[in-house]
This record gives sequence, structure tokens and C-alpha cells, in this order.
Amino acid sequence: MKVLKFLLAVWKANLQSVMEYRMAFILQVFGMMINNAIYFLIWVIYFDRFKEVRGWGLNDMFVTYGIIASGFGLVSVLFGNVFNLGDVIARGRLDYYLSMPRPVLLHTIASRSIASGLGDFTYGFVSYGLSGQYTWDGLGRFLVGTLCAAAVFAAFMILVQSLAFWIGNTTYLSSLALNAMLTFSIYPITLFDNTAKLILFTLIPAALMGALPAEFVHSFTWGTLAEIFLGALVFLGLAVAVFHLGLRRYESGSGIQVEV
Repeated sequence: MKVLKFLLAVWKANLQSVMEYRMAFILQVFGMMINNAIYFLIWVIYFDRFKEVRGWGLNDMFVTYGIIASGFGLVSVLFGNVFNLGDVIARGRLDYYLSMPRPVLLHTIASRSIASGLGDFTYGFVSYGLSGQYTWDGLGRFLVGTLCAAAVFAAFMILVQSLAFWIGNTTYLSSLALNAMLTFSIYPITLFDNTAKLILFTLIPAALMGALPAEFVHSFTWGTLAEIFLGALVFLGLAVAVFHLGLRRYESGSGIQVEV
């Protein structure tokens, strides 16, 4: 309960910070929604030419892209520093968070909010609405799928960027991992062979961010629900464990710096 109150206070402060320049905030939100729409136009053109790809149609892509966009946006808004965690570690900026009586990892990743993420989050629901598969119970499954996709995505980024404890600067590696995760998550899972599917459920868990939650939105099954929950829990647990393992070898930056 104390952790939740702490997070709510941090998120409130982040919101006040990004809302300081309201016009810039609004432009970022709508700009990102337009950016997503332009990107998705490629899939609209593709499926206008090829009506179906191994059982996947345009409506399936609307749902999948919606979950990915909303999951990505949720992480950006609530845990925006997850994208900079490696830099925080490599530059010794964890000193500030270690000086506080709060969970270090949670405080670090929650201390920044990316305004444009709200555009991603909102666009995801628009995309789902345009899929032609909207129902009230489907919306509930969409919310569950989005939360699980966000958890897997955040955990994956924490895992990759925690490597900074051992190898230092992870900027290039993190960018590569981010692009791989987002790129492969949008593609129909039926396009890949068994080896590639294994990779997309483990090494780069893109299927747990896109295809599997989308499948859950299409139709409820306890098996799919268990898979997306288990996937999210396993990766979150692994991410927390790796971060704290690395924290044992963390070297101070010799100065407390407040994240801006």
C-alpha cells in the first residue's frame, strides 16, 4: 500500500511536470497518434493487396497493433526511465535513488514520464475500435492484454539495460533490443517457423507483447490467459533478479544527481 501511494505521488509529480507546457504536451500526444496512423497505413495498403496472410487479416493487425501501442504507451507514461536505465547505471546516477528509502528499481524507472506515450496509449484503443471486433468483454480482454504486454516490454528493457552493471554503456544494445522487440511484435506469428517462435517467446519475447495477447482478445481461453500472465510474471521476476544482482557490483558516481 505504501509503495502504491509512493507511485501515485511520483506519477502526479511527473504529470504536473509534463503539463507545465500544455500546448507542447498536446502536440506531442496528437503527433504520436498521427505517427502511429501513418505507420499503420503500410499494413492497410499491404492487406488491401493480400487479403490474408496465413490466417491473419487486417482486423487482426488492428488488434495486435492496438495492444502493442497501448502497452508501449503505458510503459512510456508510467515508467519512462526504463528507456534510460542503462545510462543511469553507467553514469553512476543511481546514487540519488539509493539515498532514498524506496525500492530502487521502481523509483528509478518511475521517476520520468514521456508525454508522447499518452498518444501511443490512446491510439491503441482507437486501433482496437477500428478492428471491427469491439465488444465490452473484448475490451476487458484488451485491457488485460495491454497490461501483460506492458509488463513484458518493461521487463525486457530492464533486463537489457541492467547489463550496464557488467558492460558499461548499453545505448546501442538497448536501441537494438527496443527496435527488435517492436518490429517482431507486430508481425503475424504464423509467419515464423518453430525455431523463430521459440526465440520470440524467450530471447526476444515479442510474441508475448503482440501475438499472444491479441489472440486472447480474439477469444477467451484459460490457457491463453495463463500463458500471458505467466510470461509477464517470469520476465518481471527475471528482470528484478538481474537488476539486483547487478546492483551488488554497482560503483558510485561519487555524487548525488537529481534526474531531470
